[in-house]
Amino acid sequence: QVQVAESGGGSVQAGGSLTLSCQLSQWHYTKYCVAWFRQAPGKGREGVAVIDSDGNDHYLDSVKSRFTISQDRAKKTVYLQMNNLQLDDTAVYYCAADSRWTAIESALRVKYNYWGQGTQVTVSS
Repeated sequence: QVQVAESGGGSVQAGGSLTLSCQLSQWHYTKYCVAWFRQAPGKGREGVAVIDSDGNDHYLDSVKSRFTISQDRAKKTVYLQMNNLQLDDTAVYYCAADSRWTAIESALRVKYNYWGQGTQVTVSS
């Protein structure tokens, strides 16, 4: 059974950095597309960044200059390096995976079959 596990959340002051990790286990598909979503209190979920096993990636415009998504294909692990964190980056961050998508803009809006449990990121002033 496929498992998606996030780690690396925490609390940081504005301007600080965090790196989130997302590991896929029991991934029996040839390819993957992994996206990071976030949901702030009282707001809807939004796609932040996405990468696929072919090396394509795409970002939400508001994080493009601050966040970097990367991967270790051998470990089937995807990372989200978040720099210069701002107060409105506070949210629960979720990792989602699917074999059907390519990491283009629409991949931040489509449905994913596999989800992690989420990890809290809190940015304080």
